[in-house]
Amino acid sequence: MAHSFAQTKQSGPIIADYGSVWKVDNLDFKVNTAKTYKAVFDISYSPNNNSQLNASIGTAARFLNMHAQNGVPLEQLKVALVVHGKAAKDLLLSEAYMAKCGVENPNEKLLNDLMSAGVEIIFCGQTFSSEGFLKEDLIKGVQLSLSAMTALIQLQDDNYRLIKF
Repeated sequence: MAHSFAQTKQSGPIIADYGSVWKVDNLDFKVNTAKTYKAVFDISYSPNNNSQLNASIGTAARFLNMHAQNGVPLEQLKVALVVHGKAAKDLLLSEAYMAKCGVENPNEKLLNDLMSAGVEIIFCGQTFSSEGFLKEDLIKGVQLSLSAMTALIQLQDDNYRLIKF
């Protein structure tokens, strides 16, 4: 019985500095490169260490890179992040993050890279209001929604598949 083991982990081609994935050869369940993949990531977790990148956000970069590395064009990858709860602070510009957490936001570049690749970053308006955030403190391009629940329902009604880790 022949086995194939991945030897290297690579990022790119969509998100160059994040989202490293293993190359997997000899797939039995083939990737449909003609399909449009629509994924919504429900992001409510954030690490306790404010200097640490939020791996839940990084999962979106992995999703993009692994599919692109396996022949799915970027225009067939539709991705949204719905952010709420403890992860709310991860959407702050570094200045505002510094004031709140004492360090620069380690997620800012990743979020900007994701948005440059067409990923929608949607912020729960209920969390936004309860935490007393200011819209000008959010990373440019973050979209404010009524609630995470509303955004998740709307995206799923538009055939996005929910991914929650």
